[in-house]
Amino acid sequence: MSVSLAKGRSNARKKATQALYQWQMSGNDLVDIEAQFHEEQNMEKVDTDYFHKLLHEVPTDVSALDKLIEKYSDRKESELDLIEQSILRLSSYELKNSIDVPYKVVISEAITLAKMFGSDKSHAFVNSILDKLAKELRVTETKK
Repeated sequence: MSVSLAKGRSNARKKATQALYQWQMSGNDLVDIEAQFHEEQNMEKVDTDYFHKLLHEVPTDVSALDKLIEKYSDRKESELDLIEQSILRLSSYELKNSIDVPYKVVISEAITLAKMFGSDKSHAFVNSILDKLAKELRVTETKK
């Protein structure tokens, strides 16, 4: 049974959000976290290449991503819930670096993740920041 590209990537974002959260909480090595996910999680319907890319590239760009997020957030980085931070970092990374993914898809996926893992109002907070960020990073696309 094959999984569509969209569904595989959606599942990759979900797993990557969880893995990034784990990385933030534990400080464990990304290679170890990735291996743990492959051993303990059902990765059958996950685009594992995209999961790997997100898991390893978001942390290498974390300073730049945090600056982008901070620009549009009314909270300091230290005040962000770690799951919100994981979602925002992942989504900001996609807006900045994954031009093949439409900005509306990035924002929609982030809202879904925030509703799934965040507090009651996380989705509105995440949506607000990413909407502003998309207008900066995807100028041509958002003007259509």
